Amino acid sequence: MSRLKRLSVLASVVRGDARVLWHALRQPGSPTWLKLGVLGIVAYVVSPVDFIPDVLPVLGVVDDLVLIPMAIGFLVRRLPAGLRAEARKRAGLPAEPGETVDMR
Repeated sequence: MSRLKRLSVLASVVRGDARVLWHALRQPGSPTWLKLGVLGIVAYVVSPVDFIPDVLPVLGVVDDLVLIPMAIGFLVRRLPAGLRAEARKRAGLPAEPGETVDMR
């Protein structure tokens, strides 16, 4: 698989996870740890303090390109199954295999 194709797949996954996270946050029953986790991600993105300073060419940006998608994916995987299924549905994404949406 070419690098451009891999980057395209990674970008679509991150966009999908970010949309799921956004819709999960907007649910009335979203857990407090989710809100704190998203707040932590936002704080890291806007903070001038990084693990690797951005002034270093390439390496400074790579830590953001790796850590932020990993953190978003981590939070999405930890969502309760019902909340994740509802958030995926609202984000317009297909259900994961074996996932059902509670239609109450």
